[in-house]
Amino acid sequence: MADYAIGDVQGCADALEELLTVIDFNPLHDCLWFAGDLVARGSDSLGVLRRVKALGNSAKVVLGNHDLHLIACFYGYSPVKKKDRTANILTADDGQELINWLRAQPLFLEIPHQNAIMSHAGIPPCWTIKQARVLSAEVSNVLQHDQQLHQFLSGMYGNSPALWHEHLRGTKRWRVITNYLTRMRLCDFAGELEFSHKEGLNDLPDGYYPWFNLPNPSIKNTRI
Repeated sequence: MADYAIGDVQGCADALEELLTVIDFNPLHDCLWFAGDLVARGSDSLGVLRRVKALGNSAKVVLGNHDLHLIACFYGYSPVKKKDRTANILTADDGQELINWLRAQPLFLEIPHQNAIMSHAGIPPCWTIKQARVLSAEVSNVLQHDQQLHQFLSGMYGNSPALWHEHLRGTKRWRVITNYLTRMRLCDFAGELEFSHKEGLNDLPDGYYPWFNLPNPSIKNTRI
C-alpha cells in the first residue's frame, strides 16, 4: 500500500487524472490524501468532486477555504465568484449529495503510520496536536448539524478574532479555529494571525512569520 499526499486540485480534473496515471494509482491498495481546496479556479470542480467522492475509502480529504466557501454558496450565504467556476455544482442533480459529502469531511487528519498530520493551512504554534484534533472536531460536528451549520456559515467570514482563546464561544470560536486550519499563512509567536500579507517571504510585517518557522514542540517530530 502506498500513500500519496496531493495539494490543491482546485477543479483541475484532467490534471488529477494525469497525476493518478503517473503514480499508477490502485484504489485497491493505495490511498490518496487530499490537502483541501478540491474546487475553484479550474474548469471542472464538479468532476473533481464526483471523482474523489467515488474513490470512497481510497481517498481522505481535509477541507480548504474554497471548499467551505462552496458550501456557503450552496446555502446562499455568499455569491458564487465567476472566477471560481463552481456555479454548475449548485444546480447539478447530485449537487446536494456532493455538498453533504463535503460537509462530512474533516479539517484535520492524522496519519499515524506515516507519523504525519494534515490540514489545509497548517497548525498554529499555540496549539498542540491534541488541540488541533479536538478543536477541528468541534467544527466538523457543526458542519454536520443542520441548525448549527447555518449559524456557522452566517459568521464564517472574517479575520477576527485573530488569536485563539479557550473562552471563545459560538461563531467567533468556530471562525478562529477554521481560519487557523484553512487560511493561516503568517502569525506571531503567540499564534496571532496576520492576513494582509499575501506575497513572498520578503518584507514580512514586523513580528509575523510563516507559521512553520515558529517553534511548536508538539509537532517537532511530526510531518505536516
